[in-house]
Order: sequence, then structure tokens, then C-alpha cells
Amino acid sequence: MPTEYSAERFDFGMVEGRVVEAAFDAGLVTSDAGGLLLGAADRAIDLVDRFASCFRDHRRQDLIEHAVTTLVGQRVFGIALGYEDLNDHDQLRHDPVLAVLARKIAPRRPPCAPTSCACGSLPWLMC
Repeated sequence: MPTEYSAERFDFGMVEGRVVEAAFDAGLVTSDAGGLLLGAADRAIDLVDRFASCFRDHRRQDLIEHAVTTLVGQRVFGIALGYEDLNDHDQLRHDPVLAVLARKIAPRRPPCAPTSCACGSLPWLMC
């Protein structure tokens, strides 16, 4: 028996005051939309924030573009989505789904991207 119900939009909450939803109207398309479900699971168990709290950030806070939570989230979600190689992040740093997952839609400074291209090298962090 065929399914008769089909939702046109799915709500995934808000990030930085913007509504995040999945729609099937052929707007901005990504192959990683399933990552939004990972984001919902992360919010439920607070994995990325708890993991990021294991690190101490010794950088000058007034010069930071990407917070520890953003960097850790980008790496964790990148691996979960199959991007285990860091060279993928040079393009992924502009991906809107990864930006939503990292909870950072827009960069603070215009030449930067919402997420980092060098998220895997965190030598300034100490456990």
C-alpha cells in the first residue's frame, strides 16, 4: 500500500536567529542534508559541547574567528558524514549544512567562512 502522507518541510530549529528547515522544492540543494538529523541528535545529548569542554583554548579571545566548539563540531560532523580527510574541509567550510551543524551560519569577518579549513590541526588546544 503506497504512503499517502508526504511532508513538504521539516523543521530543524533555529541557528543564530535563522530558521533551519528541509524542503523539497529544489531550492539550495545539498547531498549532506542527513547531517541535520545528526545535529538534532547532538542537541539531544549535547555531545559536541561536552567534547569541546575537554579542551582549554589559549588563543587571544578577541582575535578568534572559530570557537573551539565550532572547530570540534566541524571535525566530528565531518567524520560522521564521511569526510575523514581534512583536505575536504577547504570546500566544506562554505557548506550551509556544515555551518548549521557547527552552529555558525556567518563568519565574523567577511573574508572568512562560517567554519574552518584547518579544523583538524588544533595544536593550540590542550587537554
